[in-house]
Amino acid sequence: MSIRFITKYVHAYLDYPVALSLTVAPFLLHLGSSNPLALWLSVATGIAALLLTLLTDHQLGLVRVLPYGFHVAVDRLVGLTFLAAPFVFHLKGLDAAYYWANAAAVLTVTFLLNAPEPASKRVSADGRAANAI
Repeated sequence: MSIRFITKYVHAYLDYPVALSLTVAPFLLHLGSSNPLALWLSVATGIAALLLTLLTDHQLGLVRVLPYGFHVAVDRLVGLTFLAAPFVFHLKGLDAAYYWANAAAVLTVTFLLNAPEPASKRVSADGRAANAI
C-alpha cells in the first residue's frame, strides 16, 4: 500500500475551502500583531489559490488551461514560502504558528498526492508499455 493516497480528485475538492480559509482565517484570528504582512500574505495567497484552482486542468477547474503538475508545483512553493515567512518577516507568536501550521499542511498534502504516471511511462502487467487512453 502506497503512502501516497490523496488523489487528484480529492485535491481538487480541497482547493476551494483552503483558498477560502487562507482569505478569511487571518481576519478571524486577528493576524498581523507582529507584522501586518502576516495578515495580507495569507489573504493574497488565498486569492491566488482560488485563481490557480479555477484555471487548473482538473474536474473542478472552470477554465482548464494550467496543467495539474504546475498546480502542484505552485502548492509546494507556497508551502516553502509559508515555512520561511516567519523568519523572513520576523513573525512571532500566533502569526508564526499560523504560517508553520499551513506550511506543514500544504507540504504534507502535496507529498501525499497519488499522481498517476504519464501514459508513456505506464507498463502493463506483461511488461509492455500501455497505450494511452
